[in-house]
Amino acid sequence: MSGNKAVVYNGVGKVAVKDIGYPDLVLRDGPGVNPLNVGRKCEHGVILKVVTTNICGSDQHMVRGRTTAPEGLVLGHEITGEVIEVGRDVEYIKKGDLVSVPFNIACGRCQMCKEQKTHVCLNVNPDRPGSAYGYVDMGGWVGGQSEYVMVPYADFQLLKFPDKEQAMEKILDLTMLSDIFPTGFHGAYSAGVKSGSTVYVAGAGPVGLAAAHSAQLLGASAVIVGDLNPERLTQARSFGCETIDLSQHDNLGEQIEQILGEPVVDAAVDCVGFEAHGHGHGHSEAPATVLNAIMDVTQVGGRLGIPGLYVTGDPGGVDEDAKIGSLKIRFGLGWAKAHTFVTGQTPVMQYHRGLMKMILHGKAQIAKAVNATLISIDEAPNGYADFDKGAAKKFVIDPHGSVRR
Repeated sequence: MSGNKAVVYNGVGKVAVKDIGYPDLVLRDGPGVNPLNVGRKCEHGVILKVVTTNICGSDQHMVRGRTTAPEGLVLGHEITGEVIEVGRDVEYIKKGDLVSVPFNIACGRCQMCKEQKTHVCLNVNPDRPGSAYGYVDMGGWVGGQSEYVMVPYADFQLLKFPDKEQAMEKILDLTMLSDIFPTGFHGAYSAGVKSGSTVYVAGAGPVGLAAAHSAQLLGASAVIVGDLNPERLTQARSFGCETIDLSQHDNLGEQIEQILGEPVVDAAVDCVGFEAHGHGHGHSEAPATVLNAIMDVTQVGGRLGIPGLYVTGDPGGVDEDAKIGSLKIRFGLGWAKAHTFVTGQTPVMQYHRGLMKMILHGKAQIAKAVNATLISIDEAPNGYADFDKGAAKKFVIDPHGSVRR
């Protein structure tokens, strides 16, 4: 095989579908690949025929020019696929297996991996702990919005679906296991959501919707979702969430009080990140808004789950501080209220097997919650454009037409 269509970052606001060549079990030089990773042999890896791969809000940050991603970077870190080639050192994953790929790349050998902190593996990114496919400053591992992709450390990382036929019947749910379902769940879980909790989720994009559904699965008595986009709020209401239109209201506590009878919640989750806007009419970008708002409305002693992405380099930041990820956060408020903050990438492997079982046994309907919408790889540029306009959809790319319509 030689051809391999892939979705590529083509400059600010642009993506294109290009042939990048069939992968092998070596990390070759290319856009964004760390020079110290070039030539890295991966006989512990596999080649996947990609069955589904999803467009993520994190990809959108790069496409908007809000990171230092280089042109030509192959996008995509949410990957589900069939194993078609196995490296010499792979023992337990076999050709024909249908698998979910955690977006964190992890070796399974370092101290962090042994402590289940696979989001900060020490061996996959020469610049700093932690890595991901198709993402800026993450070591340069080639993205998976493609027909074929190489995945390293296969025995350790890959989640094999026990029954391929059953998995294909639920593939629009299972494709969310690579990132947004574990990420949303991690946000709710790390915020301390439990039976009876009242929860505020900032952001009704796919991760926010996944966090809201996860809070329901964890037993929350009320889940409130806030956003500036009425269409996305309608999607949140479609599976039982209360909502607040933040384009119309600038006092979050007052709106929560109208719903709960008090202006505070037990737990809060930030699913917006560094491109946050202020609240109310005439809102504009104000990156610390969400973090300050959730401190304000979370009860004393509460926990804040923060799966929303924050970066150390943002060329489009609103001021010089924002461009290096320095935000004006009311940390004294969080300290005074004895809040617990949980940040960083989600360690997918802590959650994906349990969430898979919830999907396969009909307990979780994540595809419905995030409005999973199937597109071809050639439609990916339009999917990015629609997502950037605020479409209340989670776009799932089907590179080979494998998914039954």
